[in-house]
Amino acid sequence: MVSFEQVKAIIPSDLAHPNEYQCAVNLNVYDSPNCDRLATQAAVGRHLRILSINEDKAVEVCLCEDDYSGWVAIADLEGIEEATSHYRAIALQPEEIRERLPQAIAFTHEAAKHPNYYLWGGTVGPNYDCSGLMQAAFASVGIWLPRDSYQQEDFTAAIAMEELQPGDLIFFGTVEKTTHVGLYLGEGCYIHSSGKEQGRNGIGINQLSEQADTISRSYYQQLRRAGRVVASYQPSRF
Repeated sequence: MVSFEQVKAIIPSDLAHPNEYQCAVNLNVYDSPNCDRLATQAAVGRHLRILSINEDKAVEVCLCEDDYSGWVAIADLEGIEEATSHYRAIALQPEEIRERLPQAIAFTHEAAKHPNYYLWGGTVGPNYDCSGLMQAAFASVGIWLPRDSYQQEDFTAAIAMEELQPGDLIFFGTVEKTTHVGLYLGEGCYIHSSGKEQGRNGIGINQLSEQADTISRSYYQQLRRAGRVVASYQPSRF
């Protein structure tokens, strides 16, 4: 385990101007300093900044690509290294995004070929949650989405269901909030990572229909809206 003294040695004393680090391994990011509930994961190569320290348990970090914050266990800091350059987001035009959508769709199909299960907070294969799969698929072709499904809904341009095209996102949930997201494939089908209780406990394809199988019907009854990705996320922090 990394000692607290080692941690302090790599963290600048002036956290108001934090250094930027890069993941040398896939990193788990938790939702509290207790590090007992996964919030997201940071794949090799992602950039982060350290925001604060919680005694000798964990450090609070912000992931640079999507502004997502969480906690990393002290022991896991062995998996980061100081970045040689700062993360710089690349702006993409809608037509550039459209050209990359077939590869993002292909990513989800490839992910489905591997044994997997639904993992809350999962953004690194083989196990994903719903929005983690969407973020990873788009990131694989250089398009960044916010991390959570409700953030992805806010980020996309709302479209009518009749306008759905392959590569659009479909959002499900309650009247109050989006809780689930899938990727439209065409012909009334979408691919998503769904949970064990309501879904398939992993990546699968369902239909946008009340006349389909039980899982498809259940999600269709929670349908909120569809959204089109027309930009790559531009970080606002720092």
